[in-house]
This record gives sequence, C-alpha cells and structure tokens, in this order.
Amino acid sequence: MPYLAHSVHAQLGALPLGLVGWTLLAVSVGLVQWRVWILSFFSTEPSGVAWIGIWRACFYSQEQASPGLLIMHCSSINLQDSFTPPEIATAQISMFLSLGFGILGFVCGIYALRNAFFGIKSLTQCAFCLGGTLTLLAAILALIPLLWNLAAVLRNQPIQFPDEFKLPETPKAQQVGGAVWAGLLGVALLAITSPPVCS
Repeated sequence: MPYLAHSVHAQLGALPLGLVGWTLLAVSVGLVQWRVWILSFFSTEPSGVAWIGIWRACFYSQEQASPGLLIMHCSSINLQDSFTPPEIATAQISMFLSLGFGILGFVCGIYALRNAFFGIKSLTQCAFCLGGTLTLLAAILALIPLLWNLAAVLRNQPIQFPDEFKLPETPKAQQVGGAVWAGLLGVALLAITSPPVCS
C-alpha cells in the first residue's frame, strides 16, 4: 500500500499558489485604485486624477505638506451611504466573504495535508474536497464584484458623490485601477488551485 503523502504533490503545490491568490485579493480590498478617474480641470483637484476604491475616494489637494509634496484628500465610502453604487456596496460585502471562505479553504487544505503526511486516512479526502470547494467559492465571490466594477469603468458609469467629496459626478474618462487587476489575478490563482486541492 503506497504512502499517502506520495499522492498529494498537486495539493502541496496548489496550497502556496492559492495563498498568493488570496493575498492578492486581500491587497485589492485595501487598495483605493479600483477606478482611476481622469478629470477635466477641477478647482480642488490639481492633478486631474482621482482614485475610487471600495472604501474611499482620494485625490491630491492643492495644499502642500512641504515643497513639492501634496496632501492626499480621502473621503470614506460606507455601505449605508445613499450615493454608494451597488457594485461598490456588493464589493464591500462580497470581497470580505471571499477572504473568509478562502481562509477556511486553506485551513481545510492544511488539515488534509497534515493527515496525508502523518498517514491518517480518515477525513483526508473530505478535507481536500471541502478545502477545494471553499477556495472555489472564494474565487467566485470575488469575481462577481471585480467584473461588475470593471463593467462600470468600461461604461464610464457616474457616481453621485456628495459635495464634501469635492469630486464631480462624472469623470472625463475612467480607467481600470490596479486593484481590479490584482483581484482578477488572485481569482485566477484561486480558481486554478482549487481543483487540485479537491482531487
């Protein structure tokens, strides 16, 4: 009878790759560059660029902290705010759920690998399958708001910010920010690594 640890090479390789994907998702949640707004001349925003994330909107103000260094002005976007677009509200909830399911998937994967290397057969297959399923669920939960925000940027969808944000409703143009690309790469890594973890 073969040693159980000799049959889990794919799972052992998938776990660190999935962890990199999960880390990219966590980074994308914290970044403010989900949408990059290119603004026409706007009196309070000298750089012509604003960054819209799922938690805040930021731009460089005209105030200087010291010569050559501008102060970044940020306003928070809350789930309860009436102006919060549905794709951002969905991202605030769904991305955290994704991170939670991803962690649970890794815990199951680590438990299954532990069992395999110690020769414990009970629950090993079940733990691998549960870990893979949770990891795939994490990828799906993150993919929905990422694609929705990507579509909103491509349609140049406006956001009706309140006056204290000092941002116009519609930018001159929008670009997809680095947070969305990092999130999509993280989703791809989670999706690729979840089937081997379940085999």
